[in-house]
Amino acid sequence: MRTLETTNTTGFVNEFILLGFPCRREIQILLFVVFSLIYLLTLLGNTSIICAVWSSQKLHTPMYILLANFSFLEICCVSSDVPIMAANLISQTQSISCAGCLLRFYFFSMCAAECLFLSVMSFDRFLAICRPLHYPTLMTHHVCAHFVIFCWVGGCLWLLTPLTLISQVLFCGPNTIDHFFCDLAPLLALSCAPIPGITLTCGIISALIIFLTFLYILGTYFCVLSTVLQVPSGLGRHKAFSTCGCHLAVVSLFYGSLMVMYVSPGSGDYHGIKKFVTLFYTLSTPFFNPLIYSFRNKDMKEALKKFLRNRHTVD
Repeated sequence: MRTLETTNTTGFVNEFILLGFPCRREIQILLFVVFSLIYLLTLLGNTSIICAVWSSQKLHTPMYILLANFSFLEICCVSSDVPIMAANLISQTQSISCAGCLLRFYFFSMCAAECLFLSVMSFDRFLAICRPLHYPTLMTHHVCAHFVIFCWVGGCLWLLTPLTLISQVLFCGPNTIDHFFCDLAPLLALSCAPIPGITLTCGIISALIIFLTFLYILGTYFCVLSTVLQVPSGLGRHKAFSTCGCHLAVVSLFYGSLMVMYVSPGSGDYHGIKKFVTLFYTLSTPFFNPLIYSFRNKDMKEALKKFLRNRHTVD
């Protein structure tokens, strides 16, 4: 394995070595098979949601349009790291250029867009349950399209500031990152000089997007819970809870691991628990998202069956 520093003529590091998962060759091959399988199943599941929503006129509603966009975002995020992470397990060279490292960090950090999509999806459920009579006029397809554009553009622009700041940092070595991707903390730890200003700025930006959206989601579901508890019918309460349960499950998985990664205090021991949590975050939400939404949603299951029957008929 390469662990020597790689520098250019000015003495600055121009590429990094990602240690990934330093273990026996047999275990690395096993991990390669597991990660590849999870990645393929993730692609299959999220693509199925997109195809089902696209092919079923019944699912052309704001809730499912937002879900289809969220699934596409999950595909983008998981594709930015898992294939390279798996390839590094069986590769003899685990180097990555500085530009490639920053690019991977940017795409992995698209969690900002995920936070925005989850917030908008919670707002959609709030309107559907707390304002059911006004829902058709408030959440129109035109409004939904604006929300989708806001989430994509907002998620991309939110990351430009930390990316611009990090791109100005000089790295003198060592160039070894004890991680499977270019995360913020281990990357900044390799800078030529202490950069508390950039570290603080990036930390504040990450905390803002995580906490503001999380508190907003908690607020909307507090209102939803208050409204549901006032429903006299037990069947009505069950239906309302079932509608929101899928979204809350994804929110719990997403924010739980995200806060451990970027918000929890500590010395940044990425060789231990945070490295495991990052791996869990990278694989879990994109993988479980289609399972949670498909298996617990009758309309989605019917649309998937219809889509598969149509494909089988065409073939």
